[in-house]
Amino acid sequence: MAQVTNSIFAPFNRLGKVSIAFIGELGAIAIFFIHAIALIFSLPLQVSKTMQQVFFIGAKSILIILLVGLFTGMVLGLQGYYTLVKFGSEGVLGAAVALSLIRELGPVMTALMIIARAGSSMAAEIGIMRISEQIDALDTMDINPIRFLVSPRIVACIISFPLLTAIFDVIGIIGGYLSGVCLLGINSGIYLNRIETSVVMQDVSGGFIKAFVFGIIVATICCYQGYFTHMRPGGFGAKGVSLATTSAVVLSSVLVLVVDYVLTSFLL
Repeated sequence: MAQVTNSIFAPFNRLGKVSIAFIGELGAIAIFFIHAIALIFSLPLQVSKTMQQVFFIGAKSILIILLVGLFTGMVLGLQGYYTLVKFGSEGVLGAAVALSLIRELGPVMTALMIIARAGSSMAAEIGIMRISEQIDALDTMDINPIRFLVSPRIVACIISFPLLTAIFDVIGIIGGYLSGVCLLGINSGIYLNRIETSVVMQDVSGGFIKAFVFGIIVATICCYQGYFTHMRPGGFGAKGVSLATTSAVVLSSVLVLVVDYVLTSFLL
């Protein structure tokens, strides 16, 4: 009888263990983030270290942001035109492209591109420092590893994400202009006027709020995965770094999409 009862409740036991482990992981990430944020304001401020990370995360990502933003806008222009022309509303193409980019695609696509380029690098770099005992060496020298490695990256992401999102939005609107006006023949004055009359400050601020939150999420998750590489159950050494980098990219991407939905439901 006891064996039958145990077999019945076994799936629920496993679900409970997974849920408890997931909640514990979220709590650890939250504590890690709060610790890193608190250390940002400790003296002396790490201005040069932060600027190095802004250059790496932000400036070096501009090319990929320009490329993806341009073609995203061009695709939106093409798809939007052939959808709107069925209803005789092709004149609102400019508003459709601009609002789609500013409200949704700009922050989300920018975050995903930075995760792919810089987020994976952050996780791998910190993970290698962990398995090569460089983080332990910082502890030995009485240098706080979180303050030295994590805090500047969080600040750099908070600075870089909104700026890159703005660049993505602008180049995407230009891409929509190229498709709609230069390729499909929509009047340029109508395209630009629809953007001017349709986009309000609430749309722009909502996109920047998303970019700000995404920057915190990406920096925290990627740094956390790399920092605790040595505690992964799946392996140690090079395999642990590989698993940590993969987890950082996947988890960051999923959380960006989930949080995007939550923020959109509040900001609409």
